Amino acid sequence: QVQLVESGGGLVQAGGSLRLSCAASGRTFSNYGMGWFRQAPEKEREFVASINWNGRSTYYADSVKGRFTISRDNAKNTVYLQMSSLKPEDTAVYFCAADSRGYYSSNPRNYGDWGQGTQVTVSS
Repeated sequence: QVQLVESGGGLVQAGGSLRLSCAASGRTFSNYGMGWFRQAPEKEREFVASINWNGRSTYYADSVKGRFTISRDNAKNTVYLQMSSLKPEDTAVYFCAADSRGYYSSNPRNYGDWGQGTQVTVSS
C-alpha cells in the first residue's frame, strides 16, 4: 500500500495555471503507475492524466490534452500535474492514485490507492 497526499490546489482565474503535487510514502513509489482524476459536484469521477512507472509514457483525457502535463520525480516520490489555460469547467476536486502494475491507465479500477484530494476552483 502507498499513502498519497495531494497539494497545490486553490482558486485561480480562467486562463491561469496551477501545479498540483502528490507526495507518496510507503511502498516503492517507482514501481507504481500514477494517475490524476477529478470529480466535480454532482458528477462522476473522471480520468485526467496518467504516467507509467519510469515517466516515459503518459496518457491524457481529451479534455485536458495540450493544457495539462503529468510528470514524476521518483527521487522525491512525487507526481505532478501542471495545469495551464485553466477553464471554469476544470473546477473539481483532484485526486492522485497509484497503480501497482506500474502502467499508465485511464481505468480507475486499476488504481488501488488514492489520496484525499485537493480542490481546484477556476473562476470566470
